[in-house]
Amino acid sequence: MRLPIILCATLLAGCVAVPALPPVAAPDYDVLVRGGTFHDGSGGAPRQADIGIRGDRVAAVGHLGGATATTVVDAAGLAVAPGFINMLSWSTESLMADPRALSDLKQGVTLEVFGEGSSMGPLNESMRATALARQSDIRYDIDWTTLAGWLEGLERRGVAVNVASFVGATTVRVHELGYANRPPTVEELARMQELVREAMREGALGVGASLIYAPAFYAQTPELVALAAAAGEYGGGYIAHLRSEADRFVEALDELIAIARDAGVRAEVYHLKAAGRHNWPKMAQAIARIEAARAEGLPVSANMYTYVAGATGLDAAMPPWVQEGGLEAWIARLRDPAQRAQTLEAMRTPSPLWENLYRMAGTPENLKFIGFRNPALRPLTGKTLAQVMAERGTDAENTMIDLVIEDGSRVDTAYFLMSEDNVELGIRQPWVSFGSDAEASAPEGVFLLASTHPRAYGNFARLLGHYVRERGVIPLPEAIHRLTRLPAQNWRLTGRGCLDPGCFADLVVFDPATISDHATFDQPQRFATGVRDVLVNGVPVLRDGAHTGALPGRVVRGPGWRQP
Repeated sequence: MRLPIILCATLLAGCVAVPALPPVAAPDYDVLVRGGTFHDGSGGAPRQADIGIRGDRVAAVGHLGGATATTVVDAAGLAVAPGFINMLSWSTESLMADPRALSDLKQGVTLEVFGEGSSMGPLNESMRATALARQSDIRYDIDWTTLAGWLEGLERRGVAVNVASFVGATTVRVHELGYANRPPTVEELARMQELVREAMREGALGVGASLIYAPAFYAQTPELVALAAAAGEYGGGYIAHLRSEADRFVEALDELIAIARDAGVRAEVYHLKAAGRHNWPKMAQAIARIEAARAEGLPVSANMYTYVAGATGLDAAMPPWVQEGGLEAWIARLRDPAQRAQTLEAMRTPSPLWENLYRMAGTPENLKFIGFRNPALRPLTGKTLAQVMAERGTDAENTMIDLVIEDGSRVDTAYFLMSEDNVELGIRQPWVSFGSDAEASAPEGVFLLASTHPRAYGNFARLLGHYVRERGVIPLPEAIHRLTRLPAQNWRLTGRGCLDPGCFADLVVFDPATISDHATFDQPQRFATGVRDVLVNGVPVLRDGAHTGALPGRVVRGPGWRQP
C-alpha cells in the first residue's frame, strides 16, 4: 500500500495530504540502437532490428518498440554492424600520441591487431635502449618489458578502440640473438619458445613474422615451426609477411603452409599480393595453393589491403646481409666505400635470394617517399625517387643509399607493385579479411610532420564504397562478415565481431550508399566519410561523425590468456 505524503506549511494551521508519486521506472537499456538495417556479421541477409545494450554487452536484438534507454541512437535508413577488425595495424606508436585512433574510427574500426614481425614486448634492457634511441616524432617513455605490460598500459591510459597483438617472431629473436645472422642454439631456441609461451599466457593471439626484413630474414623454417608450435600449445597460430611476395611468392607460401602443417596450427598470410608485373599471374597460383591446403583440412587464410601500392622502407630495396647488426651497423657499412660498392652491385643484380622491392616496382617513378626522420629531408616527402634523382643528379641506387645515411632511418616509402585485377581477385576470396598495414592517426599535430599511405585513412571505407558499392566485387553482407565475424572466429576472439546477445557491444552505424574513402597518394591524410556512429564496449565513441572524448577501449586477449 502506497502511503500519502503529508505536506505541512509552518505558518498554516493545517496540513494537506496528497497522493505519493509512483517511482520512476529505470530504463530498459543503457543504449538503444533503433530502426537500423541489422547485419549480424554472419554474411546472411540483413533485417530490420533494434539493438538493446546493457553495460558493455548486447542484451537484446529484435523489435524493441516499447523499450526505453538512457541513450537512443536513431539508425533509420542506415546499416548497423559489428565493429570492424583491423587485422594488420601499425598503431603501436600513433596511439601513444593520440589515443582516439580517428583515421580508423571514422571507418568503423573498433579493434586494432598488432604484431607483424615485431611487437611491443617482450623487451630486454638493450632492446629498450635501442627503441628509445630510434624514436622520432612520437616520443614516450618505455616503462614496460612484456607485451601485456604495454597493452595494459595503453588501456590504463585510455584508448578509443580495443587492442590485441601477436607476439613478434623478430622480437623474440632479437631478445635472445640480437641482430646476428645465424640460427639460434638449442638453448636460445628454448628460451625463445618460452618467451612465446609467456606472451600467449598474457593474451597474445599467436606468433607474427615478417620474413623479408633483417633480422627476420635470417630465421629458417625449423625456427619458425618451433615458435609456432609453442603458440599452438595455447590455442594460438602463425601469421606472416611471407619470405617473398614476388619472384618466389609461391615457394614462400608453401613455407607458410608447411609451418602450419608441421606445427599443427592455424596460419595466415599478411597482405596477400603478387608484387611486380611479371609476378602478377602468381596471384591465381597462390590462391589455388591456399584452397588446396584448406581442402586438406589446414586452417589457412589471408588478409589484405585494398590498394595497388604497398608501403615499407628502403631496407626492402637493399640486401639483408648489409643490414646485419641493426640500423647503425647497416649505415656504417653503407658509409664504407668497399661495402657500399658491394651493396650497389647487389641492388642492381637480380637475385632469387632476397626481395628487392625497387626492382619489383620497375621504375623510379613507382617509389614515393612518405616519411623522413631528418627535418632537412622532409621537403622530399611526397616526391618520387625519380624526382629526387633528378634534383640530386644521382642514379636510383646511390640516391636510396644516400637517403638512408642522411636520414638515419630506413626511410618510409610507398612502392607501386600490384595490379588492380589482383586486388579484386583477392577481395573475392571468402577466407580473406582486411588490414590497413598502417597507423591510426589524425591530420593534425605530430602527424603532420610526415606523410602516410592512403590506406591509413581509407582502407575499410574503400572496400565498402569502391569495391562493394561501385564495383560490385562482393555483396555488402559478405564484406561485413569478412571485416567482423570471420577474423574473430579465425583467432578465437570470444564475443568480438558479432552482435548476438552476450557479445561485446562494439558496433558501427554507417550509410552504405555514401561511405567513401577520400585519401589519395598525393593527399593521404583525408578522413573517410559515411560512418556516423561507433560504439566500443557499449560506449558511444563517435556520434554524428565526431569523437565524443570517450576512451573505453580494452585489451582483447587470445585463447591462451591466464588471468594473473
